[in-house]
Amino acid sequence: MNTTLIIGAGGVSRVVVHKCVQNADVFGKIVLASRTKSKCDDIKSELPDADIETYALDADNTQEITDLINKVKADIVINVALPYQDLTIMDACIATKTDYLDTANYEHPDEAKFEYKLQWAKDEAFKKAGIMGLLGSGFDPGVTNVFCAYAQKHYFDEIHTIDILDCNAGDHGYPFATNFNPEINLREVSANGRYWENGKWIETKPMEIKMVWDYPEVGPKDSYLLYHEEMESLVKHIKGLKRIRFFMTFGASYLTHMKCLQNIGMLGIEPVEYKGQKIIPIEFLKTLLPDPASLGSRTKGKTNIGIVAEGIRDGKKKKIYIYQVSDHEACYKEVNSQAVSYTTGVPAMVGAKLMLEKVWYKEGVHNMEEFDPDPFMEELNKQGLPWKIQEL
Repeated sequence: MNTTLIIGAGGVSRVVVHKCVQNADVFGKIVLASRTKSKCDDIKSELPDADIETYALDADNTQEITDLINKVKADIVINVALPYQDLTIMDACIATKTDYLDTANYEHPDEAKFEYKLQWAKDEAFKKAGIMGLLGSGFDPGVTNVFCAYAQKHYFDEIHTIDILDCNAGDHGYPFATNFNPEINLREVSANGRYWENGKWIETKPMEIKMVWDYPEVGPKDSYLLYHEEMESLVKHIKGLKRIRFFMTFGASYLTHMKCLQNIGMLGIEPVEYKGQKIIPIEFLKTLLPDPASLGSRTKGKTNIGIVAEGIRDGKKKKIYIYQVSDHEACYKEVNSQAVSYTTGVPAMVGAKLMLEKVWYKEGVHNMEEFDPDPFMEELNKQGLPWKIQEL
């Protein structure tokens, strides 16, 4: 029987644990670890009949992670902790020769900068250890990468342009809140935008480029160009690509609050002195905002995330739209989490499932689009994320 170690106990972790328990024949015993053990125990209490152990763990400490992996004899580590901790967890997996999966690429804790470079650099160490690392097995990155690979395999000889479109039309009733870790979310959104065209990256001011997209089952929404990490790997692996962009929807209230906070320095990542103590403004702000894990019972509406790909098939132009719609209330009813956590947690479980079953398995460090997309797409339909394709 396998032993699955899940690190992190936020909203996404809750989904991963529930879905791993639903597929217990593959995942076996679940070990759930986080800095705050009580959060792990809360998730465990929702699944009283499941085989779950909980531990306190400092995921910044490679030796602590190594010791826990050895203690529980984990077959795979699913990292749904903070992206600042990707490298320490990967190092522990190398030391223990344990397969690794995460949902977001490494982010520098002292910079508003996230990139795959330092994770890709561990490829040789993973190969020497005889293990696999799967990077970005969430929705975006993750499912969107697989959508691109699926389009490349089945619909195009060459894909020339890709637009990744992320819409959350959920309403949680608060004037301002973030649907995942506030610190990560606000740093991502307030940074300069960036897209790739004709072999080079083009930088834009934050929220400088906007379009309106009519999202099926949601309707027209203002969508803003951001930089997002899946583009970094897709430009390496999609044949004939000339341009790739990422757009995300934001409501007027969110943008107004964010701009006000930015203007008064509350999104700052440099320490400031307050009453004789050093504090980081964005970390302080995080303590004041609603915990994303608490939004599930309040959130109504839908998400729609997908890709629009345009290119050539048999010498003719072709354009398709692959997307997935989830309902916040339905997700909460199933796993006690809203759809943003659900759409990240389910692909994390699916990626780990394919690794444990050796359907997707190759030593070294890899991104999602490097594997056959068909088994993953089939699992999405089975595990709660059915998708659709339109020819445009």
